[in-house]
Amino acid sequence: MASTGERTLRLLSLLQTHRYWPGPELADRLEVSPRTLRRDVDRLRELGYPVNAHRGVDGGYQLAAGAALPPLVVDDEEAVALAVGMQAAAQGAVAGIEEPALRALTKVVQVMPPRLRKRVDALRGVTVSTTWGGRRDEPLDPEALIVVAQACRDTERLEFDYTARAAQPARRHVEPHRLVPLGRRWYLVAYDLDRHDWRTFRLDRLTGPNRTGARFRPRELPTADAADFVKQGIRGRPAAYEVEVLVHAPAAALAHLDRWAVIEPDGPDRCVLRMSGDDLDWPVFALGACGAEFEVRSPDALTERVQEWAARFGRSGISA
Repeated sequence: MASTGERTLRLLSLLQTHRYWPGPELADRLEVSPRTLRRDVDRLRELGYPVNAHRGVDGGYQLAAGAALPPLVVDDEEAVALAVGMQAAAQGAVAGIEEPALRALTKVVQVMPPRLRKRVDALRGVTVSTTWGGRRDEPLDPEALIVVAQACRDTERLEFDYTARAAQPARRHVEPHRLVPLGRRWYLVAYDLDRHDWRTFRLDRLTGPNRTGARFRPRELPTADAADFVKQGIRGRPAAYEVEVLVHAPAAALAHLDRWAVIEPDGPDRCVLRMSGDDLDWPVFALGACGAEFEVRSPDALTERVQEWAARFGRSGISA
């Protein structure tokens, strides 16, 4: 049997999933008697963890939200994931939380054992933020992001005001499914209860999200996953520019761009890249990252933008 300290940490790790644990199931997982389980729960309460107990035949335990944040227990992989995620936030993945993310990152790294700190330092050294130039149409509200994420996690219906393209704000009532970060934007995939269909919502156009308290049974998404649903929706919308470029490289070499573009083989050593968007700087950036020769097929404005970038880089490379 595990020591009291090890068992208490294991109990806390299970409770921090925030699911409801029937007493007998929790005791079986810890390989202890119900009486020992009750003592371990009391020990957690003394340490400041608000554990709710439900008595009766279906009695069990659940970790509640407390007035203060007690110490968290995470395993090695979770600790590394936290550090890398906070680094991305500190670099501006979500506008408005850079400073607190940096403070949290510093605290987490400071208390890590040396073996984990080495892993985190290695990952931080080779990881580049996915944001590009910090450009967004509107700043993303971190509080709204948290509310939406919690509603997705808890399968709880959500209400918010949404401003679609060239439209007036309207109240939407949805069953949230998943959040998808794509390019420089975040998207919510949800079932719209008023329109009786699946929809994609840009978070920078969403305001005043409110969790209704009504739970729902998740519906089956019509695509393989939420990211695929968002990409299909973006490709189906009218955009200012429809980009088509012939790239002199195998399609597999551009697989890292399939989140933003459609890549189609055009023989063993060539492929066609297609993108849609409201500006041309992002396609130029993506093409520059291909590491291969390319020919712009459309639009003509993209050729001009590539020439502008080339001239700028050329001037920057000339020594005085």
